[in-house]
Amino acid sequence: MTLLFRDYTKGIIEALLFVATDAISLANICRIAEIETADALELLTELQKEYQMESRGLQLQKLAAGWQLTTKPKFAPYVERLYKRKTTAAISQAALETLAIVAYRQPVSRAELELIRGVNSDSSLNTLLERELIEEKGRRNAPGRPVLYGTTKMFLKHFGFREISELPALDNLCSQKEVKR
Repeated sequence: MTLLFRDYTKGIIEALLFVATDAISLANICRIAEIETADALELLTELQKEYQMESRGLQLQKLAAGWQLTTKPKFAPYVERLYKRKTTAAISQAALETLAIVAYRQPVSRAELELIRGVNSDSSLNTLLERELIEEKGRRNAPGRPVLYGTTKMFLKHFGFREISELPALDNLCSQKEVKR
């Protein structure tokens, strides 16, 4: 790839990332820019390094769904002032507990959730389903064929994970909580 073509192609990729509202898959980047996977990965890595400079307001992230240009977290307050974002109700403590159980135990049924939490989880499950943080992953092959729940790509994106294996180990979380007490 010549230097001129390389810079032009990197510009194409940057433009695609800039206008996209969601992450773009590597396959789509290759298809649209008409380049090979290895070349796309090389250019994406270069762009990612360029955006890591301290003075830059954006960052290029590899997420579960692909690649996305995002605002660096330290500049979020300024972006919020621009958009004066609509306030959305925070997720309740009960919904967060339910989400944590689903994330760590998936696929999990409603009965298993309620056994762990010790309370009815209907409202929390509905909230998480509405916000597309969890979804039905199938049904258990057991009497009544209960629905099984698991996390979604929206969950990964919302919490900044590429894949579910990036969740912190439960042992680490428990030991950190004990230290804070």
